[in-house]
Amino acid sequence: MKNTFFASLVFLVLGPSAMAQSPVDVQPLSAPGNVAIQPFLFSVNTLTGSTPYWAINVSSNYAQRTIGAFGYDGADQQLAVKGYLGNRFTFYANADLGFANNGRVASAQQVEVIRDFVGGKTAYGARFGVGLGGNRDFSNVGAIFSRITASYDAPKWRMGGNLRIEKAFADARDGIDLVTSFGYQHHITGPVFAGFEIMGQDLEGFWETDEAEGGAKLLIGPSINVAPANSRFSLSLSGGPVFYATHSTAVASGAIRDIGNSSAQNGYSIRAMIAFNLHR
Repeated sequence: MKNTFFASLVFLVLGPSAMAQSPVDVQPLSAPGNVAIQPFLFSVNTLTGSTPYWAINVSSNYAQRTIGAFGYDGADQQLAVKGYLGNRFTFYANADLGFANNGRVASAQQVEVIRDFVGGKTAYGARFGVGLGGNRDFSNVGAIFSRITASYDAPKWRMGGNLRIEKAFADARDGIDLVTSFGYQHHITGPVFAGFEIMGQDLEGFWETDEAEGGAKLLIGPSINVAPANSRFSLSLSGGPVFYATHSTAVASGAIRDIGNSSAQNGYSIRAMIAFNLHR
């Protein structure tokens, strides 16, 4: 069933482009305006005036032994809107609906605005930005956060990463939560880029034995992005094993975490996303 699911995603992305053009017409992402909308699934990248202005992203996540918000122990469905506001500002908002294996259903929302202070005027080159946002997690706790973004895009390769500093408004949560991520992709063939992603969350667990989200956790796995030059659709896949580097004495909370909150044992998380570009 999983093979059929992923085959359908690939057909949806590649199908319209393949029927409309010959193989010779399919070009790698080598021109401004064809840079991927969201190449990495665990890092948020900024947009520029020469890249897609607005897009809708639909993603599905399946995880085992990584209970919690974005890495639900079961299935998680997310709908996101991402757009370029002008003057190097990027808007990103998402809503999540989690279906736990025990039958429980919960929701979460998040919104943020990021501004590039270095670069951000052209599709290629280095970019460095800082953003502010807020969210409501699956346990109905609100939080504010700041995201620092850094990336470098070239015609044949790209890399990007985030550092998120979060403050939750609940007595049982940490004073400050740290989440970091990094991804790298290289052009393989046609519209296909592939590489890896690394995620580290609740890093304060390395020095706090009672870290409120269960301890420091790490994920590393392959990353694929397929974005045909003349198609409105693009596809991203990523995921891998989750390693719990430290184990907290506190009961895990419901904070929004990309790779879950359970500190009981190692697990895994797999995510697939389809982006539809509203601007041509």
